Amino acid sequence: MTSELDIFVGNTTLIDEDVYRLWLDGYSVSDAVALRVRSGILEQTGATAAVLQSDTMDHYRTFHMLERLLHAPPKLLHQLIFQIPPSRQALLIERYYAFDEAFVREVLGKKLSKGTKKDLDDISTKTGITLKSCRRQFDNFKRVFKVVEEMRGSLVDNIQQHFLLSDRLARDYAAIVFFANNRFETGKKKLQYLSFGDFAFCAELMIQNWTLGAVDSQVDDMDVDLDKEFLQDLKELKMLVADKDLLDLHKSLVCTALRGKLGVFSEMEANFKNLSRGLVNVAAKLTHNKDVRDLFVDLVEKFVEPCRSDHWPLNDVRLFLNQYSASVHSLDGFRHQALWDRYMGTLRGCLLRLYHD
Repeated sequence: MTSELDIFVGNTTLIDEDVYRLWLDGYSVSDAVALRVRSGILEQTGATAAVLQSDTMDHYRTFHMLERLLHAPPKLLHQLIFQIPPSRQALLIERYYAFDEAFVREVLGKKLSKGTKKDLDDISTKTGITLKSCRRQFDNFKRVFKVVEEMRGSLVDNIQQHFLLSDRLARDYAAIVFFANNRFETGKKKLQYLSFGDFAFCAELMIQNWTLGAVDSQVDDMDVDLDKEFLQDLKELKMLVADKDLLDLHKSLVCTALRGKLGVFSEMEANFKNLSRGLVNVAAKLTHNKDVRDLFVDLVEKFVEPCRSDHWPLNDVRLFLNQYSASVHSLDGFRHQALWDRYMGTLRGCLLRLYHD
């Protein structure tokens, strides 16, 4: 009597997503094994503790060998040592470069240097994220920054090309690079209510409208550096609040358009000049590096907090900003309409995102 036995031999590298997540989260092999035991895997599979230990160690060795390739993702695609399907390669890359919201909020806008890296112990303690995971995330930010900071072309496209990230994750990294380069302050107490997503939204608007790349797509650093000539020109907007007649006319146009449409009309009318001075003075100060760094602090202090203290609903803020921006086009004595639109188009979007009523 003969029996037939089919045998299949393959060399595809097996990736356990759950173990990969534990490795990325910085757990040691012993901690990872304990967490896997707690999940009930021994009962589900009938495996022994020794087999689970060996399996976990084997996966950790594989991930450790893959890590050098993950530092330059195109190498992972072209290497022949590990037979990994394309969909799995994409998963490995995307999850390796993913980051924790709590961690990125602690380092956003800081210089990606050894000095900041020394703070990772404190950040780990504060956030509850393992030190090993903090280091991986920080090193990823720094690696991406160094590769793309002086490249010509779109920042998002460059990140996608060199790190093979999804569009959403590449846009998040573009925001991190942009904030690190311009050193925007995000850590002050009054900014703690803002999420990384809020800052990333504003970063995207600024990259599209306030950088060198907004006017010239062939310059180096086009999406990383703010357009210095544009920032210098913003001083011209001062006349909107320095010229009393222009200020009064601007207020009159806005009030006429919004009468009966705002629930906080009387508060807006009483505070119009202070709000306008705040928004215009922020623009006029952006020639100085410190004032660029304090942009979000100034926006919250000069606009968000005064409106919030008067209990403006978000829709009233939107109506006001739209009319405030548009009414400038009816000021005959004002000759910097294009400059105003470039400034306020971005600022309006940022303020609406920063305003949590």
